This record gives sequence, structure tokens and C-alpha cells, in this order.
Amino acid sequence: MSNPRRLIKLALAGLFSMSAVLASGAHAEQTANVKKGGTLTVLSNSAINSLNPAIQSGAATAVPGSQLFVSLVIADDKWQFQPYLADSWEASEDGKTYTFHLNKDAIFHDDKPITSEDVAFSVKTVAENHPFGKAMYANLESVETPDAHTVVVKFAKPNPAFLLEVSTPALLPILPKHIYAEGSIRTNPYNNKPIGSGPFKFADYKAGEYLTLERFDKFFKGPANLDKITVVIIADRNAATLALQRGNIQYAAYPPLRLADIDRLGKNPNLIVSQKGYEGAGALVWMEYNLVKEGPLQNVKVRQAISYAIDRKFVTEKLQSNHTKPIFGPLHPSSPFYDKDLNEYGLDLDKANKLLDEAGYPKKDDGTRFDITLDYIPTGPDTSKTVAEYLRPQLAKIGVKVELRPSPDFPTWARRISNFDYDMNIDVVFNWGDPIIGVERSYMSTNIRKGVVWANMSGYDNPKVDEILTQAAVENNPEKRKALYQEFQKITNEELPVAWLTTYPGNTVYSKKLVNVPEGIWGAFAPFNEMGWAK
Repeated sequence: MSNPRRLIKLALAGLFSMSAVLASGAHAEQTANVKKGGTLTVLSNSAINSLNPAIQSGAATAVPGSQLFVSLVIADDKWQFQPYLADSWEASEDGKTYTFHLNKDAIFHDDKPITSEDVAFSVKTVAENHPFGKAMYANLESVETPDAHTVVVKFAKPNPAFLLEVSTPALLPILPKHIYAEGSIRTNPYNNKPIGSGPFKFADYKAGEYLTLERFDKFFKGPANLDKITVVIIADRNAATLALQRGNIQYAAYPPLRLADIDRLGKNPNLIVSQKGYEGAGALVWMEYNLVKEGPLQNVKVRQAISYAIDRKFVTEKLQSNHTKPIFGPLHPSSPFYDKDLNEYGLDLDKANKLLDEAGYPKKDDGTRFDITLDYIPTGPDTSKTVAEYLRPQLAKIGVKVELRPSPDFPTWARRISNFDYDMNIDVVFNWGDPIIGVERSYMSTNIRKGVVWANMSGYDNPKVDEILTQAAVENNPEKRKALYQEFQKITNEELPVAWLTTYPGNTVYSKKLVNVPEGIWGAFAPFNEMGWAK
């Protein structure tokens, strides 16, 4: 695909000439029989806010970021860690010290060598700037560089999730210190024209339209198979679906499409729809409450009432065609720490009305109690917009008048929510494989960081929860960790800093002719260097 703008025009032009001939698709055989060369067009799940994963979370950044940068190790589909930038590593018995031995041939895209100093700089940058860097590196003591290719990471207390934290560039991209160390990392001009370390290098970027990456021929693992990757942003979901059907787009992870379209694409004989590669993400959909702003939502009974007014079964079965499951707490059901015995807040309008009365918000003559705004992330309409549109009349049944406030794009939404400019907000969040990585960041009071998206954006502050999560983060005994996380789940399930709604429907849509498609636990957050077109 050489012209991203032409792709968008082609897709839009053919909206009403969609072929009705669809047949059943089968899973493509992954094979080493891959040819060199060719281009790949990837659909972004939203506008790209930043190309630097060290300061920005989310799939729109993580997918291209995992091609532009490397991580220390990578994870396979069995949750096992494999060499990447680090050829080998050792961990101390007490879980406090990790030593990595770097590949000596690795260089950045500007031909400068990747050294231990760059790794140390990257760890510290992520710890200070990533939305959940503080949670991941809460007990970081030092990053030592005894020589150019040895990195020693020391923690004051054990960090049982550390190898997971360094197994994808979405969590630890290796940045060139000589490019990013000067001035504020958040305003660095290379954030959106990065000099990276990964199998593909930056070529061109048109904000809101496309991003082009080219193969980095000096990549230390050997040149990638593909010549070029073009990431396109298509706001019209029908156009995006049509482009996938026609083969103009050949890969889409976390696609911002309707679930009915996903089902339809799955019947296309030229496409594969796979649910693999989402195990690490553990994505949830929730409605968070702004607990920083004065108003009714400060009252826990109000939050509980709203949760009792939501019919999650209706949402999952009718609105989402059983692609999702109801959830009632902060951990994904696939987590080994998941508590199955939480209050499920089954639909109970009588209880909801009673709680609102007790909270001091009686119904007025017009039947309303108070007005509130509801934002929603502008991706995945069936898990955001459609749910928001359902909640407006549903909450009206208990006297809560809801005004929907859509955002035109992801950057606008991110700016509003991260700056606490909202009342309620529907969002998709990742568990990231371990509570230390993806759960703590949403509930620790120390991670209330204005302006940082996917930090603690509800402003939840409970010293007991802080204490429990701090203890669990350094506990090496799995059973003791589980007990701590169960206590955490019970507290938050009662206090409801967010109203948990459903699991997120993870799907990757790609051409049947693609081979070596990443299907480890990180899926699209893994390198595409081995992916290519079948001979």
C-alpha cells in the first residue's frame, strides 16, 4: 500500500458496494515459508497520540512502538521468556537483582550502539513517565552498568513481575539516551519521529492519517521480512471494514469495529479472525467515577446505586452478542488472583432507588435526582458508545439524568479524562499480565497524576488499598499474594471507584496470506520482524 490517502478514499468510495459473498475462514498455517519483501498495511485502533511507548500507553502507541523499539526479552504463548536485546540474564534467589547481558551487535537507527547506559536511561524514563511506571518500579533501587553490555537492575524488595515488565516494548522500550535525555521527555521532538532500536525505523507520519515504517536493515536479529509497514487511521468504521474485506488493509489488532463486522469478517475466506495474543493484556471495560470532583459521585451509596442499575447480562448478551462476559472487580477473570465470590451487583432498581434516597438525593418533581455527564473512549463502539447510549435511559430509571459527551478523537478524550475534566467515563483498561503492572496503577493514590492517561484517573484514594497493593507487589509467595489481592478486590468491589462492566472482546483480523503472525501473550505488542507474506 503506497498511498494511505488513496486507501481511505477507496474504502469510502466502496461503502455501498460491499460484496455479500462471504465464506467460512480457517486459521492460516504458520510457516517459515516466508518471502522477503512486500508491504503490510495495518489499521490503527485510534488516532496516535505519541509514538513513544515510554510515556504513552494504549494499543495505538504500543503496536507501532513495538516495531520501532526493542525490549530486553520477549514472551511466547506459554508465558515463557525468550532472548531479545538481552542474549541471557540471571535473577538472584531473593528476587531483588536481575542481570542482563546485551547483544553486542545491537545498534539504534542512527547507527549508534545500544549500550547498558541506554537501558538504564530507559528504565528510569519509564519509571518516571509511563502511566504505570511508578507501580512497576516502586522499589527500584538502582540500575548499574558495569560495562557497555551488562545491566544490573536492583530492587529494594522483590519484584515478582519484573521479567513480564521487560518483555514487550509497550512496557519497556529501549530508547537512545543521546536522543531523549536532553530536556523534558514529554516535549522531546523525537516522540513523533522516533529514532528507535527495533526491526523497523520511522519513515513518515501524518497525524490522524497514517504512519510509515521501513525495514531497518542493520537490525541485530537480522533484517525483517517486510520492506515496509503502513499504519492507517480510518475514522469511518464501515470504510475500515470494507478495506479489510478487500485486502487494502491486511492486519488489525484491537480493531475499532462493530462486533457484527468482526463476525462478518470471520466468514471471509481470505481473512483470519484470531483471539490469540490477548492473554497478556487481560482487557476490561469499566465506567470510572471522578472522585476528585465535588458532587454526588463522592458518595459511595450513589456509586453503588448506579452499579445496581446496570444490567450487565443485557449488555453482554444483547448489545455485544456474547463476545464479552460480565465482570465485577478489578482483575480479569483469567488472572490467577481473580476472586469469584464478589458482589455481582445484579440489576435491582428498587435497591438503587433506596440507596439514592439514603444518600440524600431524593427525586424532584420532574423525576430526576441530579444531572451528570458521561464520556466514553472513542474506540470499540460496542464496548463504549453503544454502552453509553444504553446507560442514558437506563440510569434515568433511577432519576440520574445523563448527558453524553463524545470526544472527536483519542487525544481529546485522553486530555479530558486524565485532567479530571469529567463526571463518569467508559474506558478500556489492561491488566497487563500481573496486578503490579496493570492494576495497581489505577488504584494507588501515589499514581494520581494529572495529565497522565491511564494512571489513577478516578482519583481513588484509600490508604488501606495502598498498603495491600504495596505488600502484594513484593510478596514472592503466590498464596500470600492471592490472599492480599482477594482482600483488595473485596474492598474495591464495595467502594466502587469504578463500575466494572464487561471483559473486552480481543480480536485480530489479518490476511490469510500472512505467516509468522505474532501470537504470544502480547500479540501485536511483539515485534513483526519474522512476519511476512507466504511464498
